[in-house]
Amino acid sequence: MTVLPHWLQQGAAAAPMPSPARLKIGLSACFSHADPGRPLFTNKTLQYVEQSIAHWIMSAGALVVMVPCPTGETARGDVTLKHYAEWLDGVVMHGGADVWPGSYGEVPLHDAWLGDRVRDLYDLAVVEAFEQAGKPIFGVCRGLQLINVAFGGTLYQDIETQHPGALQHRNASAYDQHVHEVDIVPGTQMARLYPGQPRVTVNSIHHQGIKRLAPGFDIEAWSYPDAVPEAIRRSASQGRGYIAATQWHPEFRSTNAALLDDTPLLHDFLAACSQARARPHPGRSPLHIRDRAERLLRRALLRQR
Repeated sequence: MTVLPHWLQQGAAAAPMPSPARLKIGLSACFSHADPGRPLFTNKTLQYVEQSIAHWIMSAGALVVMVPCPTGETARGDVTLKHYAEWLDGVVMHGGADVWPGSYGEVPLHDAWLGDRVRDLYDLAVVEAFEQAGKPIFGVCRGLQLINVAFGGTLYQDIETQHPGALQHRNASAYDQHVHEVDIVPGTQMARLYPGQPRVTVNSIHHQGIKRLAPGFDIEAWSYPDAVPEAIRRSASQGRGYIAATQWHPEFRSTNAALLDDTPLLHDFLAACSQARARPHPGRSPLHIRDRAERLLRRALLRQR
């Protein structure tokens, strides 16, 4: 059973802790690429975070730091993603655009599913930096898909057209109010976080999903009844640092009492960050060559100049 640090047990309503005691959590950036037709910040690249996910992490008293892409046409100085990974206690991989099918060796089946190749390279480099530093990684929606791809898995480019008997996993009009059920796998850490809750209800805002699971990972929850992976975690047998992810958005709070409580997931991740602060578990690049993802990102952005 995970033992939470004292400051986490106290909850958000506790008295403020001294700054050094608070965890510093990185949050990967979303991209809005340079657009000459945009009236504000014309032709400038924007990097940003969605408010709900930052507030979710902060709700347990942790500090949130966006991890900007350090390379690009305006890059200056020598700061790298490795510096962020060394300084921060863990990272959350943000939701957002589709993963480019070329990132897992496929040709896009539809122009609408091209995704964002530059963001893929940036996210791969973020995962690489934090994995090499031995810091915990938690993925949300796209974050789960990117983690799966980074470690050798593949995706359905579109669940409804590629997975027979699939549920509707995304409803554009309902958006974060669209829900479905998931079955939690017995004996997993998620089952321990939610005892007595074998089937739960979560939001569903995605059309891509895991097709082939990455080696070294376990599935902790499946969508019901169509059996698409909805939560993954690195296998304990791997003996390395914490990596876990959910296909749903735990940060999107709802007045619907039937939806799964996000708190145990957040506290599980932050407890791992607290433990890694004292004893990190350095790993290697998921691309097997040290800093390879960071070099690929730099080359891609240099070619865009």
